[in-house]
Amino acid sequence: MTARDVLLGATAGHGRCTVVRAPKVGILATGDELVAPGNALAAGQIFSSVPAGLAALVTAFGGIPVPLGIAQDTPDALAAGLANAEACEVLMTIGGASVGDHDLVHAALRDWGVDLNFWKIAMRPGKPLMYGRRLSSAGEQHVIGLPGNPVSGMVCARIFVAPLLAALLGRSRESLQSQYLPLAASRPANGPRRHYMRARIEVSGTGVRQVRALARQDSSLTSVLAAANALIDTPADAPETEGGAMVEVLPLDF
Repeated sequence: MTARDVLLGATAGHGRCTVVRAPKVGILATGDELVAPGNALAAGQIFSSVPAGLAALVTAFGGIPVPLGIAQDTPDALAAGLANAEACEVLMTIGGASVGDHDLVHAALRDWGVDLNFWKIAMRPGKPLMYGRRLSSAGEQHVIGLPGNPVSGMVCARIFVAPLLAALLGRSRESLQSQYLPLAASRPANGPRRHYMRARIEVSGTGVRQVRALARQDSSLTSVLAAANALIDTPADAPETEGGAMVEVLPLDF
């Protein structure tokens, strides 16, 4: 509750108010190649950037981020990292959800008691996404396995985690809903997976709000995601779309 909410309740004579506790959201990165930002990189290593971005997203949408560090690519390390999430209402794992020899998260989650509802979805960026539930000592947990690719992980979190937090908090999802805006320029035909194109909402020279897909859509480019303030929701197998056509847009407000 904000100070204004408290004032309003007191003005109406309420001595007590019923509230919803903000959900704790565990964030567990996985991978031998990851190093926490601020440390030096050795050969073959990269910075673990996704947890920081996810923590900011969770805070923006009303949750309490619980950093769980980086689990190495061994069953024992993953089991230890998962055990630290026992008190969380939501757990997000990052990486290790594909089909390579070192992608162990799927099996680790099953061993931990997670009932997986789905694994892999027809969208880009973000194909290797998992979701399941688990009964813990704190009650039912929602478990989301996010891709390790930073852009894919953040896009999936906006589409799936933000609405989940709104539901857990009993908040309206109106601000998360898509809107329709005209394209500033033509959009190419899409392939077989639903594509969330990084884009910018802008105002044209004639004062019309419109949306422009950014030129580079490679999911390795975090700078493009940072420059975006919206996602254009492009259906699978959509044909080329001319400028001026109305398209579905999701705001990026975190």
